[in-house]
Amino acid sequence: MKKIAVMSLSGGMDSTGLLLDLLSEGYFVHAISFDYGQKHKIEIQKAKNNIEYLSTNGIDMEHDVVDLSSIGPLLYGSLTDSKKEVPEGHYEEEQMKSTVVPNRNAIFSSIVYACALSKSIKSKSNVIIALGVHSGDHAIYPDCRPEFYNSLQHSFSLGNWGSEKVSFHLPYLEHDKSYILKQALSSCEKLGLDFDKIFSNTLTSYNPDLQGRSSGKSGADVERILAFHSIARKDPLEYIKEWDEVLSDALEIEKKHMGR
Repeated sequence: MKKIAVMSLSGGMDSTGLLLDLLSEGYFVHAISFDYGQKHKIEIQKAKNNIEYLSTNGIDMEHDVVDLSSIGPLLYGSLTDSKKEVPEGHYEEEQMKSTVVPNRNAIFSSIVYACALSKSIKSKSNVIIALGVHSGDHAIYPDCRPEFYNSLQHSFSLGNWGSEKVSFHLPYLEHDKSYILKQALSSCEKLGLDFDKIFSNTLTSYNPDLQGRSSGKSGADVERILAFHSIARKDPLEYIKEWDEVLSDALEIEKKHMGR
């Protein structure tokens, strides 16, 4: 029986790494991206580009973009409010809380769960819901914590028939971005894919420029840059500055944070 996974695919590094892992493990993947009025919605095009690349390499999957853009004005935070600046600095600093989008993961998970449950009913098989949340998210995003997803699993099971066939799959929950990259390298090798090509087609930055280049200054940027540095690889993503400069900036931000 074919293994089925439904996942939330932002177009960022974490969810793209998870997609690669699922494919390498033999899952048929249905990926869902969300347009919720985010300033960095170019990430959705990045996801489409990678899915096209996978298709040219004989990898079949499903991908849908759910339009939630009308709720953007209802959500407070620097990712959706054009009048608020996305903060710069270390991911775990207090100002990064402005990047929290209220109840975002609950909204996304509800839609993904409904899709997974529908697939389970149609296929008469088990379906996993795969999400790329990781340990680095816990400090800032309360909707990335293990207890949150345990609670969701329980609530969704109470509200649906057939929920015993649907389960959350959160493989990075106790791991960091370095781990995600190492897993992705292994998955690319197994699938015969170009790691650099795929990750050049992702977006982690919350404040890219008008050309879609990452700033290197948002907390998400810094965490990504340091992860690539930790595995001794240059990030293939296009930044506003050259790699040596963005790496130097990220290391300096990390040094200041650790010195507090």
